[in-house]
Amino acid sequence: MPMFGRGSGADASTWEPEAAGGRLAHTAGADPAGVFTSDLSVSEYVLLGEAGFEPLGFVVGSSIYHIGLQVARWGQNQELNMLTQAMYNARELAMARMRAEADQLGADGIVGVNLRMQAYVWGQDVLEFLATGTAVRSLASAGAHRAPDGRAFTSDLSAQDFFRLLAAGAVPVAFVLGTCVYHIAHQSALQALRQAGQNQEMVQFTQGIYEARELSLARMQAEATQVQASGIVGVGVQVANHVWGEHATEFLATGTAVRRLSAEHRLPDTSPKPTFTLGLDR
Repeated sequence: MPMFGRGSGADASTWEPEAAGGRLAHTAGADPAGVFTSDLSVSEYVLLGEAGFEPLGFVVGSSIYHIGLQVARWGQNQELNMLTQAMYNARELAMARMRAEADQLGADGIVGVNLRMQAYVWGQDVLEFLATGTAVRSLASAGAHRAPDGRAFTSDLSAQDFFRLLAAGAVPVAFVLGTCVYHIAHQSALQALRQAGQNQEMVQFTQGIYEARELSLARMQAEATQVQASGIVGVGVQVANHVWGEHATEFLATGTAVRRLSAEHRLPDTSPKPTFTLGLDR
């Protein structure tokens, strides 16, 4: 089976890999006699069933991206817009391809989304952006839990948190993110000398970090508004330098956008509740 897309002239934004076609064709959802695959633990698999969902298949999206260079002013805080856009584009390609695999399986959503980057020794200036998760389908009300656009929802929640969210009458809409690649100003030798031996706030650094973090959070919030969510749970902000050097830093805000369900789609009160066991052995 070919490893590449539907033609050498295909637009990178619409290209979808064909290599996974054979695997997905024999996966539950695409084939009634197929087997499901997942990255769920045994406990998560059981709890997912208690929530009224079944796993269909392990879905993957990938994009290997060359991250360019951008010149920044040595002593000035500023966003590196070209790098920010590259990080957005690469992640969106990976997420879109993962979601396309879920659509092929007829999934209502993807749980346990994991979005990560990795480098290879044969490409020092490139990064692979990899999105993975488990496509799932509702056993009782197919389609009711999908995102407002009619496609599968995406979520990085664990099966335990997914269960609790459904029990509370809500459902994931999308795994949302906001990113900002920011150049933190250098200090001159004279500035460093003046501060030697003193306790004082590094105001220029504080301002730069504040602005970068706020930009990433605001963009994540804007994504949630765009997908018609009512809120975001599990928000976290990661900081990484990647391949640009010590003064160019990426701030990545992520979370799961959620919306309220109508009353008939809430889990019944008789549904088993997750329990917490604390061992007392020393």
